[in-house]
Amino acid sequence: MTQTIAPRVRTLVLLLLAACGLLLTTAGPASAHAALTGSDPQQGVVVDKAPDQVSLTFSEKVALSNDSLRVLDPKGKAVQQGKPSEVSGTTYAVKLHSGLPDGTYTVTYQVVSADSHPVAGAFTFSIGAPSTTSVSVSGETAGGGVVGWLYGFGRYMSYAGFIVLVGGAAFVLGCWQRGAGVRPMQRLVVGGWLTLTAATLLLLLLRGSYTGSGKVGDIFDLDLLGNVLQTKSGAALVSRLLLLAAAALFISVLFGAYDKREDEEKRDLTFGLAIGGTVVAAGLAASWAMAEHASVGLQTGIAMPVDVLHLLAVAGWLGGLTALLVALYRSEVPVESAAVRRFSQVAFGSVVALVATGVYQSWRQLGSWSAFTGTRYGQLLLVKIGLVALLVGIAFISRRWTGQLADTVVQRGKRAQQKERVPDKERVLDKERVLDKERVAANASGSGSGKSKGAGSKGAGDSKRAAQLARQQAAMDTARQKRTRDADPNRFGLRRSVLAEAGVAVVLLAVTTVLTQTEPGRTEEDAKAATAASSSSSSSSSAGSGAVTLDMSFDTGGTDGKGVVTVDFDPARVGGNEMHVYVQRSNGRAFDIPEVKVALTLEAKKIGPLAVTPDRIATGHWSASNVQIPMAGDWKVAVTVRTSDIDQTTVSKNAQIG
Repeated sequence: MTQTIAPRVRTLVLLLLAACGLLLTTAGPASAHAALTGSDPQQGVVVDKAPDQVSLTFSEKVALSNDSLRVLDPKGKAVQQGKPSEVSGTTYAVKLHSGLPDGTYTVTYQVVSADSHPVAGAFTFSIGAPSTTSVSVSGETAGGGVVGWLYGFGRYMSYAGFIVLVGGAAFVLGCWQRGAGVRPMQRLVVGGWLTLTAATLLLLLLRGSYTGSGKVGDIFDLDLLGNVLQTKSGAALVSRLLLLAAAALFISVLFGAYDKREDEEKRDLTFGLAIGGTVVAAGLAASWAMAEHASVGLQTGIAMPVDVLHLLAVAGWLGGLTALLVALYRSEVPVESAAVRRFSQVAFGSVVALVATGVYQSWRQLGSWSAFTGTRYGQLLLVKIGLVALLVGIAFISRRWTGQLADTVVQRGKRAQQKERVPDKERVLDKERVLDKERVAANASGSGSGKSKGAGSKGAGDSKRAAQLARQQAAMDTARQKRTRDADPNRFGLRRSVLAEAGVAVVLLAVTTVLTQTEPGRTEEDAKAATAASSSSSSSSSAGSGAVTLDMSFDTGGTDGKGVVTVDFDPARVGGNEMHVYVQRSNGRAFDIPEVKVALTLEAKKIGPLAVTPDRIATGHWSASNVQIPMAGDWKVAVTVRTSDIDQTTVSKNAQIG
């Protein structure tokens, strides 16, 4: 039966790894965890004279570099001077050269949010009157490309390594102390340490390029690495490496001196290892909490300890589950029912802590019920909740198998005590057969050899034969142990349920990794509200000057097809008008789409539709000059937005013109 299960296990593992790879590769660039909520000048505005500076306001504090804020003239030449600086709170500005000519200027920004994620974008404003521009900002994304994919993979492997290292060591120390001498368990925990160490080094090398240029060639730039070491994220990664050195000492004691101690000595050493291991594990978890979501936003003094507890609970549950799976499938020493029961209790406590801390984190990151379905973070969180519920359901089945396994072991123990009084006939017969074979081999060697060969060659042949027989006997003993282990239907059922738990856990870890790279729902909704307030203020200003601004939401139905299109008519009169079209994503960032068309219809007079095809000025910005409005009235403005070769939609709104 186990022979038929092995291919299924391999197939399941491959499918799960493929699913995780799909989640990581389709995650796209890291979503901004600090959103642009305002600017001066505002996006798309036309100012009478050149401003002295350009300022940007974000939803939270960000880290700046020398090239974080750039302002480019219509020919693509930089017109900012000096370094960007903090004005107040979350507002940052860069000075401009004096005497700038009229035209459309492009503002680009690339900063790092307080929770370590890169944020990039661009918008335009005009001095005097709009103009064409040669600036292309379609590549203004952060955290994408090969470097972004590698960074996401490194994050996934670091989480996996932490869970296996901490959970595996806790399983050995707290549930199955005999496992300290089992080679597969040693390989598992050491493998977790190596994975976490390698992933941390990879993240440290990638960090500079990930938050900057995104170029593969900058991965080994020592200047960038030096800058990274001065940031909060760099300090967290270096701290993690130092703690991993302490973890290496813990592992060497756990699988070295600890396994060789007597039971009396083990008690004191167990207490010391438990205290030291808890401190190291909490420190490793804190290296995430101090640099990511928990370190910014509401109640950081509570959020960071809660995040540490959340990570430790995940490791205790999923890491211990992985260790139990290895013990059930790979260990030649059968895991005792008492060890499985102890892990069941640890897992139950971990799930309780996981749910409690998860509820708090969800409230903190979402802020409203609507964010569950209205934001990508909320949608991913719903998927995670569903996977956790599925995992708990399978764990309940495992607990049932655990109870039955305990009863079976008790009954078998009684039988074993009775059998100890009776000689093991099979083993005696095996030994007699081995002795007979040795005698036959010795006689054959003696008769076929002359006395000239001497006793030396005969002794060498006997030692080789004895070694071969010993290996055969060891193989027979191992096979007998495996048959005995696999013959227990309750143990077989437990193995299957634990394997299913581990499979769901792999996918859950992938979803969690993507979730940590996604903009929190509270931040996304705050950015939408700030953008709406800015648009309302801009519309009121435009209305006072005779201009008309129309905002229309659209959804082309394709992947990433939702956004808002804004149409400005200035001065909104009969005759020639300047028309500007702005396309933004739901979070307020410019939306780079291939085509926009506008049609004007005065239905009361049966005029139109008058087609207008604006020219692309920059990412998310189109413009058309001298748009002729032949008659005053209530004009229907229909905008066709195409987001891909096959996905497009038309939205419309009426406007009083003239």
